[in-house]
Amino acid sequence: MTTAQLLAFNLTLLAAMAAPGPALLYALRQSVAGGFWTGVTTGAGLGLMAALWTGAALLGLNAVFALVPWAYLALKTAGALYLIWIAVQLWRDARKPVSDSAHPGARAFLGGLLVNLANPKSVLFAGAVLIVIFPPDLSVGSKALIVANHFAVEVAVYTLFAACLSSAPARAGYLRLKPLIDRAASVILGALGLRLLFGR
Repeated sequence: MTTAQLLAFNLTLLAAMAAPGPALLYALRQSVAGGFWTGVTTGAGLGLMAALWTGAALLGLNAVFALVPWAYLALKTAGALYLIWIAVQLWRDARKPVSDSAHPGARAFLGGLLVNLANPKSVLFAGAVLIVIFPPDLSVGSKALIVANHFAVEVAVYTLFAACLSSAPARAGYLRLKPLIDRAASVILGALGLRLLFGR
């Protein structure tokens, strides 16, 4: 494994993280609603699960999904239902005070972990990216470095988001528009869950 390959992986990862999806949406909302540390803790949960998906791809879980399609279908269905559940909670709690709607501490970490666990397509994406960028004969040490690097990049990006969005002006803007923002987020997450549930 070369430095250029790791850099290519990181650039691909940053591009994927920038695409609006359930992880980014959840992290942004948590940062604005709960403040900096809630955003960072949520990002750590999201990052750990994303890195574990990359580790699973390196160990060949994408091949297992291809051989045992029902395992992928079961995980995908559970993930879709979890995203839909989050969407329902967001819609229901849109008018609650902000202190009741953010999940601080361990709940923020677990929420982030579960949001990325809810998307088994991550392991297929990671598998495809890894095959294109890295040689097939990676050592155990190289695989561990890729997983650790993935986690570090995710945490750095979500920490940056949390720092920007937990500021007083961002929080004040969110509080003014909370019902509208939460319901828009609910619709987007619900749509993503339905797409995951019924899409290929």
